[in-house]
Amino acid sequence: MNIVIVEDDVKIASFLAKGLKAEGYATMIISDGDEAMTSVPAMGNDVDLVLLDLSLPGKDGKAVLTSWRANKFTRPVIILTARDDISDKIRGLDSGANDYVTKPFSFAELLARIRAVLRGLDQTSATVLQVLDLDLDLVTKLAWRGGQRIDLAPKEWALLELFMRNPNQILSRMQILNHVWDYSFDPGSNIVDVYVGYLRKKINLPGKTELLLTIRGAGYRFLPSQYQSAPASSS
Repeated sequence: MNIVIVEDDVKIASFLAKGLKAEGYATMIISDGDEAMTSVPAMGNDVDLVLLDLSLPGKDGKAVLTSWRANKFTRPVIILTARDDISDKIRGLDSGANDYVTKPFSFAELLARIRAVLRGLDQTSATVLQVLDLDLDLVTKLAWRGGQRIDLAPKEWALLELFMRNPNQILSRMQILNHVWDYSFDPGSNIVDVYVGYLRKKINLPGKTELLLTIRGAGYRFLPSQYQSAPASSS
């Protein structure tokens, strides 16, 4: 997932980039409203979400967002600003923002809001996810690899859906635990490794490209390196 941070405060932009990178997101920082107005739409669907400050050099954030929406840039935008007046929030949302977060903010809350907005992306409305020759039907909760049916237990299915929605991303054990199980689950448990092992046996079929890889010291990645897409610029 690629997130563009449009923020002129160097410390805040760096904090956001480092935090999001730790959560498995690729980031790009833009510090000028004029640049953001033209460069972000040019990225098209390579952008999954934008964090947009309102007080920017050049065009302010509201003018930038209004221009984006007028020019059919439809990717999700979360306004991230110190302006906490209710009228500012209303104008921001009316300009096309998907959410509005005021500074100072809790990074954990921001992450939750990002996840909520990303769940609204077009991919979530698809009935079948496909990566190489692996298909996952979101309605029947069945998978196929090269036409061969794969029966999955509920947690295996949830785990495979998470990986297929985040190909090329290194997902930590804690990220997986939080998405597939819940925050109250014992972080010292090896349940993630156990279920990844179950899933690996089912989808890494003989003679097929190994899809689910262990990244030592980091977690797991879905898709081997030769299938990785070029990441967005990060700061």
